[in-house]
Amino acid sequence: MGGDHQGRRDIGFDAAGRLRLTIAVNDYEQIRDVTSGRVPVEGVALTSLHLEIEEIFYRFVKYREWDISELSFAKYVALTAQGADVTAIPVFPSRMFRHSAFYVRRDGPVKAPADLAGKRMGIPEWAQTAGVYCRGLLAHDFGVDLASIEWVQAGVNEAGRVEKVALNFPAGIRIRAEPERSLTEMLLDGSIDAIMSARPPVAFTAGDPRIVRLIPDSRAAEAAYFRKTGIYPIMHVLALRREIVDAHPWVAMNLFKSFEIAKNRSLDRARDVTASRFPLPWSQDHLAEVEALFGKDCFPYGIEANRPTLAAFLRYAHEQGVTDRLLQPEELFPKQVQSAF
Repeated sequence: MGGDHQGRRDIGFDAAGRLRLTIAVNDYEQIRDVTSGRVPVEGVALTSLHLEIEEIFYRFVKYREWDISELSFAKYVALTAQGADVTAIPVFPSRMFRHSAFYVRRDGPVKAPADLAGKRMGIPEWAQTAGVYCRGLLAHDFGVDLASIEWVQAGVNEAGRVEKVALNFPAGIRIRAEPERSLTEMLLDGSIDAIMSARPPVAFTAGDPRIVRLIPDSRAAEAAYFRKTGIYPIMHVLALRREIVDAHPWVAMNLFKSFEIAKNRSLDRARDVTASRFPLPWSQDHLAEVEALFGKDCFPYGIEANRPTLAAFLRYAHEQGVTDRLLQPEELFPKQVQSAF
């Protein structure tokens, strides 16, 4: 997983004495005020690259092409367990509940999560963050033994997808790759019984009535899950080349503070009833519903506000062989962002 990235390189300063850093992220509303420069990072001259997330992950993991990178949370914790040359700040650009990520045939044998025991489950990659959460749901909330499932790895809508990292699968896990076929094709012809994926099968998004979500009212299930567990799944994190924090320890907290300000400004825009800041009707009413469940900071950063989520994910990752040891939340982030003035 360490890739072919280059070794230590010089970190320069601009004419104003600011540290020159480059960040690669998708274009999220909640971080846009930092990447656009509207919210500066004290002491940093930031160059922003907006790319698709799959490209960002690949180029950073393999080559470390930039200084700060959006990164799959599962890949980041695996890198951390391996002692890789990256660290992160507890800023989470993407979070998604995943009860909606299970797809089955309408006329198939799987009608409820418990029915997945002993069945054939298609997955795009074992080490995908969404998959770690989904398997955690199966094992801890739905009572399904992961070793009872026959796992089939392939591209969701196109053939040829392969695992990006070497994995040490837990004892009893049976998994095989199908490089010549897509999961959607296999679900439709009955070669597998279900798909578990962050990206929906193309037939489902096109309205094909043969494929349905296993949990039809996933939003209600996810709200109930959050009330019960306090877990709001983290999909991505902001990772940094470790040498930057080692050489300039102040960078981590200065970045964190700016991204926190940007997120709060984004929420303030969503609450504004004088103008439609987002192209969605009743967006303010929807935000009020969300805040009634999650609180005013409905997209929290930091360790303490996310401890149930962090601890659960690290437990799942270790149980599923994504990490070879059980990490603690504090191991994921530099000490400079674990307390505040």
